[in-house]
Amino acid sequence: PGAARFSPGDRVMGIVAGGGQAELAVVQERILMPVPENLGWVEAGAVPETFTTAHDGVFTQAGLKLGERLLVHGGAGGVGTAAIQLGHAAGARVTATVRNADHRSAVAKLGAEVIAPEGFEQHGPFDVILELVGGPSMPANLEALATWGRIMVIGISAGAKAEVNLGLAMQRRARILSSTLRPRPLEEKAMTARAMERSVLPLLASGAARVLIAETYPLEEAVAAYDRFAEGGKLGNIVLTMGG
Repeated sequence: PGAARFSPGDRVMGIVAGGGQAELAVVQERILMPVPENLGWVEAGAVPETFTTAHDGVFTQAGLKLGERLLVHGGAGGVGTAAIQLGHAAGARVTATVRNADHRSAVAKLGAEVIAPEGFEQHGPFDVILELVGGPSMPANLEALATWGRIMVIGISAGAKAEVNLGLAMQRRARILSSTLRPRPLEEKAMTARAMERSVLPLLASGAARVLIAETYPLEEAVAAYDRFAEGGKLGNIVLTMGG
C-alpha cells in the first residue's frame, strides 16, 4: 500500500538498517532498486551491500576521476571485487592487494594489477586508496599517496586504530575520508540507490560488471556463514539463501 515505484511481483533489492536476513521484510521503497533481468536471486542478494559501498566510497566520497590511479586493499572480497570493476569501467588505473595467491589471477581478470599486501607502497603513487582492511595499512597508505590524494576508509577488520605521520599528510595535501552506510538517514540512502541505478545497474545489466559468489548458505545455517566470513580468504561474496 502506498508504493509508487514498484508493484507486487517486481524483483527488488536494497540495503536495510536491519532485519534483512529473513523471508519477509518491510522496506521503504525509496531505498530499493530493480534487479537487472540477467541477475539471479543469489547475485542480486550480494549487489546492494557490496556495489553500493564500493560506488559510494570510490566515486561519491573520494571522487575518483578518469585516468587516476586507484588502489583497492582486500581486492578479493565482495566490496573489493566490486570496486575494482567499477574503477576499471570508469577509466581508472586499478591496483589491488590480494593476500591469497590462489585468488590473484581471478582478481586480475576483473581489471586490476594485483600485488601482495607487503610493500604495496612501492607501487604508488595512488590518487585514491580504498581501505577495506583497517589501521595497520594507514602509515604505508600515506607513503603511497599522490599529492592531493584521498584515502577512503570503509573497513577496519584488521584494526580500528593507526598512528600516522601528519607531517607527511600535510606534504601530500592528503584527505582521509571515512564512511558507513547503515546509520545514514533515509534521504542519503535514497541518494545512494539512485546513484546505483544511474551508474552501476547498467554495468551489471550489460555484463560489464559481474557479481562474484564465493559460497552460499541456507538461512538456517547463518551462524556457519558468519563463521566462514570471519575466516577470510574468500573470492567474492557469501550469500544467505531462502526458500529451499
